Amino acid sequence: MNFLSLTITNTNEMFYKSTRGSTKIISSAEAIIRGIADDGGLFVPSFYPQISLSDLSSFLGFDYKSLAQWLLSKYLTDFSEEEIKYCVTHAYDEKFDTPEIVPIVKCGDVFFIELYHGATSAFKDMALSILPYLLIKSSSKVGLDKEIVILTATSGDTGKAALESFANVKGIKIIVFYPKKGVSLIQERQMVTQEGENTFVCAVNGNFDDAQTGVKNIFNNKEFINLLDKKNYIFSSANSINIGRLLPQIVYYIYGYVQLAKKGEIEIGEQVNILVPTGNFGNILAAYYAKKMGLPLSRLICASNENNVLYDFINTGVYDKRRQLKLTMSPSMDILISSNLERLIFDICGQDFVHLKQMYEDLNNKGVFSISDECRENLADFWAGFATEEQTLSAINKAYYEYNYLIDTHTGVGYSVYNDYKEITNDKIKTIIASTASPFKFPASVLMAIDEEFKNNKHLQKLNEFELLKRLSSFTGIEIPYPLKNLAERKVLHSSFCEVSEMKNFVKKVLNIE
Repeated sequence: MNFLSLTITNTNEMFYKSTRGSTKIISSAEAIIRGIADDGGLFVPSFYPQISLSDLSSFLGFDYKSLAQWLLSKYLTDFSEEEIKYCVTHAYDEKFDTPEIVPIVKCGDVFFIELYHGATSAFKDMALSILPYLLIKSSSKVGLDKEIVILTATSGDTGKAALESFANVKGIKIIVFYPKKGVSLIQERQMVTQEGENTFVCAVNGNFDDAQTGVKNIFNNKEFINLLDKKNYIFSSANSINIGRLLPQIVYYIYGYVQLAKKGEIEIGEQVNILVPTGNFGNILAAYYAKKMGLPLSRLICASNENNVLYDFINTGVYDKRRQLKLTMSPSMDILISSNLERLIFDICGQDFVHLKQMYEDLNNKGVFSISDECRENLADFWAGFATEEQTLSAINKAYYEYNYLIDTHTGVGYSVYNDYKEITNDKIKTIIASTASPFKFPASVLMAIDEEFKNNKHLQKLNEFELLKRLSSFTGIEIPYPLKNLAERKVLHSSFCEVSEMKNFVKKVLNIE
């Protein structure tokens, strides 16, 4: 489908452009449908809507849905108020197990914002719950007469959250690829038991970066895209490369800030830090966008596990993927190619798409690129740290035994980095940590951190993850979240497996095209 470029007639009108330099500007509806630009770049907004202190004060009376409607109205200016309200109210409903949507919990001098109370017990629910509705409305707005094919790779949580959100949505098929040995048993079981006539799941012989690269190659295969067009299909993405997935993530950082003000922990206008455990960089990029909008944020703290390519980049200006990917207890962060970093580089390097394209050619051909000293100066808002496996376990133990607060392995990475940050910088500014998944998604590692008997008893270590869920629940007295209950008994509905080179053939088989 050929989308027309726009003419801007209103300074408040938002449009989207590619990081790779395409001169075409398009509406948010078109950007959401496309997912990725024709030139292989990612869509970015034409400007950052601003949040004033009076806006923040008014937000004190907003619930999560009201704030989401306000935020999205600034970025989706081609959507009506009624359309945005429809998307928000259908996304943030009873599928979340708390009316707050994202509770915030104080532990000592830090605040955990819990992003995992949705349908799959992971933060990906926050944006993926609304993306199907944004896509449906976008399709209607541009008069799309093709079936949308959601094509995505997952390092664990995105896959299930996307499958859950798009299951049985009319006019959409969803295909998810995941690394066979790169997700937890619970994450895999959540995906392969997914119901829905329009859902398709395939394990890939490789790591997440292999699967993600395979998906990008399919998106960028012009001959295949033309074939799809003739067969009345169009690709889109549920990864955070889709701007419709990224924008809703901005909401919870603003909401978290406002909640601290409502609780009397800060004054409106006071700065806070945001710490995000991240691998693909989308979640922390949303915090960066919030800061660019005027949310009073000081440091954006990027927490990595032992796959610390982002830590190295922020500290040196050199992005080097030429290293062995490590499989860790925080699998959603086991990534060496952070897709959303492209949006940040585009911004901090003055939107110099020529330079950016060269950098990403270097990454593809040489496995490494570097940014200039001038660009590095614009990274001053960021601080980066990483946690080893032992440090992650220690942080989970500390949170549990010092504050009676249970966190998962990814949040454990974040909490470990926070403790390092505080010791190194002596920064007294209040900090919000993004708590990205339920601890019950990774019971073996969490038990290893808090249960001495589990570590020392070889019999207990032989339990499978489903039995470990029950062990963790009995040990802590915390009920297993509903999305994870009875996983072992659910019927496996997806058993496909392929090599990376066969991913396109799997898509063709699903769509019944030659």
